[in-house]
Amino acid sequence: MSLKLRFLLTYLSMVLVFVLLLLLFGFLVFFSITGDANFLQKTYSNAYVYKLLTPEEETTFLNVKLLSQEDPNQLLNQQIIKSYEQEGIDVIVRKNEEVTYSSFSIDQRTVDKELPHFNEKSTKSATYEQDIIRIKNKFYSYIKLDFFFPNRDEGTVFVLRSISPYVGIVHKVFPFLFIFLLLLFVVIIGFVNYVVSRSVIKPIYRLKRAAERIRQGDVHFSIPYKHNSKDEINELTNSFEEMRKKLQSSIDLQVHYEENRKQLLSSISHDLKTPITSIIGYVEGIQDGVANTPEKLEKYLSTISTKAKDMNSLIDELFLFSKLDLHEVPFHFETVNINDFMENLNQELQFELEEKGVLLRFYTTLSKRAYVKVDTDKLRRVIMNLITNSIKFMDKEDKRIELMLSENESEVIVRIVDNGCGIEPRALPYIFNKFYRAEESRNTQTGGSGLGLAIAKQIIDSHGGSIWATSTLHKETSIYFSLRKITK
Repeated sequence: MSLKLRFLLTYLSMVLVFVLLLLLFGFLVFFSITGDANFLQKTYSNAYVYKLLTPEEETTFLNVKLLSQEDPNQLLNQQIIKSYEQEGIDVIVRKNEEVTYSSFSIDQRTVDKELPHFNEKSTKSATYEQDIIRIKNKFYSYIKLDFFFPNRDEGTVFVLRSISPYVGIVHKVFPFLFIFLLLLFVVIIGFVNYVVSRSVIKPIYRLKRAAERIRQGDVHFSIPYKHNSKDEINELTNSFEEMRKKLQSSIDLQVHYEENRKQLLSSISHDLKTPITSIIGYVEGIQDGVANTPEKLEKYLSTISTKAKDMNSLIDELFLFSKLDLHEVPFHFETVNINDFMENLNQELQFELEEKGVLLRFYTTLSKRAYVKVDTDKLRRVIMNLITNSIKFMDKEDKRIELMLSENESEVIVRIVDNGCGIEPRALPYIFNKFYRAEESRNTQTGGSGLGLAIAKQIIDSHGGSIWATSTLHKETSIYFSLRKITK
């Protein structure tokens, strides 16, 4: 439910409650005065014009009033008074606090206790009095008219109508009912306002606390929200939570990059320091005259040259890896037949690897027309890195590497298998990380920068493929990478 609709419904409910309570209050007011629970229905009747008196009461009262003005002594005539009585209307006539006529039996005690006394002021102002009275456990609404008989005796006429017993209760407790209804209205409005405000203010306070935590650098928390709600506050909370997640991801990535930067500097320092130390040592040996024969001098210079080339190769790989990491290396994709490409590469590498005592074989299960879209130079670099890495860890006299091609519905799978020493299971998930070497010590016995597999992974990722490895310790290692097939 939207916030606008929620407030609209709140205000409508407040108005509705107010109207209902007002109607209830009005009903109690008129009910306490008239004692007629059906007065609302009678109000809209064509035969009834609403007054505080019913037609029967009004007729009887006007008759006795006229009689009290013209000939008060006639009010002592029971036959005349009885003729004025209407259905449901009772009359009591009193002279000097003594009842001279009553429609029903009434004792003097009731007269003294329940019936109000003569009021001379009402005779002067020609007014009458209305109220409720209880006689013999029944409640009556009455009209009281005070007058003087010709001999100046006090006279009073009561026109009574039987009413509901609840009227008396309402009449007595009316002030308390009024206060109760007023408090009820305040409580209901307050409750409705609290419920609506809580649904709005509580999420806002939650967002405020969340913003404060973020300001203090804490983003590792979550803000609960309803996923399917159209409430504006909930949508704001949802957006805030998405912002927090992205900020957390950005901070975590920044921390990760910082750790990688430190690791990169440490690795570069280590891998550059070793050959530089060797070069300095051999140069000092030449300067100190240790290489005092042509053979030693040649050996020293050859070592210096080798170390310098290793440093140059490391710097090239670092430069390539950095550019790949920053996506600054241009890729020139072209559609090639992967079978033809791999066969040509196999023939090219066979002679070079045979000189190193490595047997290279190529197998394919692909159809002759299997096409992929690749940068051929970058793909050649991937395969060379993988083969070079395999050769480093060859520990058998019979050294073999196999290139295999297979496919599924959407990809071509390239597999490079060697019969080297294998990779420990705990190290297998990390071999494509930069500068990672599977051996515990970072010795350079096997050579290399530790970037070959990382570079291969970045190139394959840029082709939209994936790369992974399996290995059996002391037996073989297989490196796989996939390329998406295309139709030509």
